[in-house]
Amino acid sequence: MTSVNTSKPSAFFSRFSKAECVLVLITMVWGGTFLLVQHAMTVSGPMFFVGLRFAAAASIVVLFSWRSLRDLTLFELKAGVFIGMAIMLGYGLQTVGLQTILSSQSAFITALYVPFVPLLQWLVLGRRPGLMPSIGIMLAFAGLMLLSGPNGASLNFSPGEIATLISTVAIAAEIILIGTYAGRVDVRRVTVVQLATTSVLAFLMIVPTQEALPGFSWLLLASALGLGAASAAIQVAMNWAQKSVSPTRATLIYAGEPVWAGIAGRLAGERLPALALFGAGLIVAAVIVSELKTKGKAAVESEDELERETEG
Repeated sequence: MTSVNTSKPSAFFSRFSKAECVLVLITMVWGGTFLLVQHAMTVSGPMFFVGLRFAAAASIVVLFSWRSLRDLTLFELKAGVFIGMAIMLGYGLQTVGLQTILSSQSAFITALYVPFVPLLQWLVLGRRPGLMPSIGIMLAFAGLMLLSGPNGASLNFSPGEIATLISTVAIAAEIILIGTYAGRVDVRRVTVVQLATTSVLAFLMIVPTQEALPGFSWLLLASALGLGAASAAIQVAMNWAQKSVSPTRATLIYAGEPVWAGIAGRLAGERLPALALFGAGLIVAAVIVSELKTKGKAAVESEDELERETEG
């Protein structure tokens, strides 16, 4: 009688911790927010909406953590402000872009923050990227040109695409900052500070941008509250999960965000041309390839992680 070996499936699922499963869940939620923000842009300007959305998010987190705020430290305040600045720039510019481009297109462009990080480190700090990040950068640019249609081949991107591209730098900074501070701060306190900072800065940006204030709208209110709740859940989950999940592994999980956004856009009737879909696939491949390690480097990083766990 032949016995069935069931160890492989169980071993496969055991590779995913509870924290990683939480990140997968919020990535699905994150992907769905692009379409909702685009609908909200029909009744509000981008900066006012970002301010309202994150004010709602901050208020929701305060309801569950107001007692712990009395113990807020100066370090946590600084960490929250820095992260909040990055969030405002990332979400603000992304929202500006959603006024003129499809939600699925915005999501795939946003995913470029992963391969763009080693490119920026090379341009600014002179740190030449390795083999896999270099391949990821090439795939990313090829995907971006295909995703942007006929104008992409001549690098003639639309204002919405440019705004979204710039937002990827801030989003990358947000994830790096969260990974830097995650193990040294209280999740609830720092989340309140970063959400409140994002809201205040977004409202302040209304003045220099001369954005008109919208009238009352149930769509605006419902969108702000719903997306505020989603933002609160996403930020709390990221701060909590990245205490135990490495930035590299977290980034690979976040790579699924544009896929979920594309599914949501497809269900809502958005139709990207076949060539654009191929470009979107190249961008997802670029995200994954950028985070792959060569055997030698992977072995060194595994030893470093083991040492950190032992010391902890």
